[in-house]
Amino acid sequence: METSLYLPVKAFLEAAGYDVKGEIGGCDLVGLGEGEAPVVVACELKLSFNLELILQAVDRAAMSDEVWIAARVSAKGRGREADKRYRDLCRRLGIGMLGVSDTGEVSVIVSSVSPMPRTNPKRRSRLVREHQRRRGDPAIGGSTRSPVMTAYRQRALLCAAALQQGFVRPRDMKALAPDAGKILLGNVYGWFERREKGVYALTPAGEAALLRWPQSIGAGAEVAMLSVSSDAAESV
Repeated sequence: METSLYLPVKAFLEAAGYDVKGEIGGCDLVGLGEGEAPVVVACELKLSFNLELILQAVDRAAMSDEVWIAARVSAKGRGREADKRYRDLCRRLGIGMLGVSDTGEVSVIVSSVSPMPRTNPKRRSRLVREHQRRRGDPAIGGSTRSPVMTAYRQRALLCAAALQQGFVRPRDMKALAPDAGKILLGNVYGWFERREKGVYALTPAGEAALLRWPQSIGAGAEVAMLSVSSDAAESV
């Protein structure tokens, strides 16, 4: 599976100085450089080099500064990586090629350059925002059979965990998720039930989600509890 390539390629890009996370904006891997205007690197994974992989890379070029494709190299040297026409096509398009051996060693077959115009700054901005908002790296790049753990899903899970611990009002959850009110009201995943104005409860679907994706909200919950206690004291 493509997911078997994720960790070797992630380690390769991290060694080059990028903060790498998987499954962001449809990309198998996204790496951000340092700084306020970070360099955005996108990488797509396949078990073998093929035309579909190049087509994916061309699409990703509209929202990134650097594009790579990575695939398992043929043990007998008969894969596309040995085809000069395939390598030349990648060079002309400015797409870098990474080969991953059976032992997980990553090698550069074609270096990435950037001759293609960047035509979609909105897509690029969405990619950067999603990368920066995610807590850790919860999704393995190349996976297709399970829901992607987006930043929004992470915040919704934090709201669900807060409800489970007794926080029923959005304002009590702001330390965990600043947009808690919109998340609870929107109820995208069916995890929340509105009991009365400004008061919510967890549905069975929400309970099941927390069993699947357990959440620890320790420090954030303490901040929220202090806030609730302070509000109560002021109202007395």
